[in-house]
Amino acid sequence: MAMRIRSSSFFGDLSVREIYGLKVSRAFKICDYSSDLGGRGNGVLSVEHHGSFTPPLSLSFCKTPESSHLLAVSDEDGFVSLYDTRRHLPSSTSYRDKTDKAKISEWVAHKNAIFDLCWIKGGTQILTASGDQTVNIWNVETTKHLGILAGHTGSVKSLSYHASNPELLVSGSRDGSFAIWDFRCNSNLKSSQSLNTNQLIPAALVGHAHNTTQPKRTRREKIAPVSITSVLFLKDDISIASAGAADSAVKLWDTRKLKSPFFQARPQGEPPTVKETRKYGISCLSQDKHGAYIVASCMDNRIYLYNTLQLDKGPAKVFSGSKIESFFVKSAINPEGTHILGGSSDGNAYMWTVDKPDRAAITLNGHEGEVTAVDWCVSDVGKIATSADDFTVRVWNMTKKNETSMLTPNTVRKRITAPNLQARRLEFTDTTDEPATSFSQKDNNPFPTRKQQDEPSSPGESKSSDLRTPESVKKRPFFLFESEAGSPSSVLSPPPSLKRKTIRDYFANK
Repeated sequence: MAMRIRSSSFFGDLSVREIYGLKVSRAFKICDYSSDLGGRGNGVLSVEHHGSFTPPLSLSFCKTPESSHLLAVSDEDGFVSLYDTRRHLPSSTSYRDKTDKAKISEWVAHKNAIFDLCWIKGGTQILTASGDQTVNIWNVETTKHLGILAGHTGSVKSLSYHASNPELLVSGSRDGSFAIWDFRCNSNLKSSQSLNTNQLIPAALVGHAHNTTQPKRTRREKIAPVSITSVLFLKDDISIASAGAADSAVKLWDTRKLKSPFFQARPQGEPPTVKETRKYGISCLSQDKHGAYIVASCMDNRIYLYNTLQLDKGPAKVFSGSKIESFFVKSAINPEGTHILGGSSDGNAYMWTVDKPDRAAITLNGHEGEVTAVDWCVSDVGKIATSADDFTVRVWNMTKKNETSMLTPNTVRKRITAPNLQARRLEFTDTTDEPATSFSQKDNNPFPTRKQQDEPSSPGESKSSDLRTPESVKKRPFFLFESEAGSPSSVLSPPPSLKRKTIRDYFANK
């Protein structure tokens, strides 16, 4: 009998864990990484179009577990290429001839370089941030252009989506501003006659967010904006972190009060001098899926890890070994928050263990140019991707995902059961037989359909009922009341009765 476990909420996950036990993934050995041999889950991809090679600038695995094998790559020519990493990838000796076998699709997304990619809407749509000062929205499966985000006056360098509300996005630009976008507002505005598509304007725009203490002035005596290199929507659903090219400060902003940042985290205790501001810019910010850490790649060849609730104490850990000589060199912490992967200007990629910052980084050899963008796969433990100026993208995979068996029945029996435990079992158990799907069948359909994801496997299988208590309903975040209220409420204007513990509240009460 096949068993299917359903959990669509935090409390659902707890119920499943208490009833069926917990799967524990084995730690992977980072010293065994390889991409040269090629194969399923690892190999080398060539970034070229019509015989012309172009350097990749950003890459991103899909963040939905069932589609996490899809890898999107953007480049300097404005192309977006989509690859299926479950297929047999070419080796370092055959990638120029066999890359197309792993490619699903490619299209021209902009007539300028694309600096960042962002998956949204459960992996069905993708956003592209470009040097043409706009962000485009694309349907992944059909490559159809769905809309445009216009409002910046400089190249858009970074994108980050809201962890709990898929309708919210933040973008950072070279014009020194970051913008918050709400897809529920102004979605029907038409753009100019030359663009036959929908255009969205920012719900909020904060300019000159990272100016230096002594701003430079142009000939017309206007303050020259300082580029924002990275932005993050933090996991508390209220705060935004931003970093710039001017200094090593990570600024935190409250979306309910955007006039000024409520906190700044720096590697040094005191603000840097004027000379230091020209040297210590930040190229990238990243965070784990729990929001416990913020990782900043700094131009002083160090990667700083901050504890989200102890930002006033400075970096909790510092990692060194790579060379960060340009703002194209990125880093990323894995979703579990145990390892950090970073590019380098010396042609290598490096990996550190968070709990052992003093240990030398593991070097991943293979690229022949500056290693720029990096990313982790959310479902396959240990699968990573790196891009470089040698016009290649490498997919690394140590071993296949290996999980231990579930807890024994004796352990489950010892758990305290509630009177309605049997009813809860029925919510998460499917007693129908489900035939196993071969690996080749999955390869032929890289895009899981909505029917496969959402519909019950048999007519008798019912949808999960609401197991929330009245108290838990009252404590729900304001954005979850969208369907009940009839009209969405923006994150910028929450209900006055909302009392949510945020990072800002933590520092204000200290």
